[in-house]
Amino acid sequence: MMANSPISSPLKESDKEITAAALQSTLVDLVDLSLIAKQAHWNVVGQHFRSVHLQLDELVSAARGFVDDVAERANAIGVSPNGKAKTVVKSSGLPEYPDNWQSTKATVAAIVATLAELIKRLRDRIDETDKSDLVTQDLLISVATELEKQHWMWQAQQA
Repeated sequence: MMANSPISSPLKESDKEITAAALQSTLVDLVDLSLIAKQAHWNVVGQHFRSVHLQLDELVSAARGFVDDVAERANAIGVSPNGKAKTVVKSSGLPEYPDNWQSTKATVAAIVATLAELIKRLRDRIDETDKSDLVTQDLLISVATELEKQHWMWQAQQA
């Protein structure tokens, strides 16, 4: 294991630590979101199945894209990202998704709750990176923008 980063950081050490923590937490939450959405995709049943099934794939694709963006930002500031399964299990702050088949109604409700929690956590990290790294803050804002749009679209199905 390499103790020192082979990548120099543009940030001073204290800012790097704050930013690294925000990126790592975001990374594990996004990996978990992609897994939750895929689990939901495989197990959704009921009325409006097809539209919910396809919308879940869109969410998986968005989450996976953001995972890569966040991990690459961590690398760019000299921090090794950790998206391993055991790290995600131990560190994610997202609600656990239920086992087995779920009705479209239950699926939508679970995804709405999951996105709400992730957005809350992201907004906290946006605040945390306000002084430590505006580039990372901008990335987190971009992620939040898309996830808030997704959250709205999932909530609209509950109306």
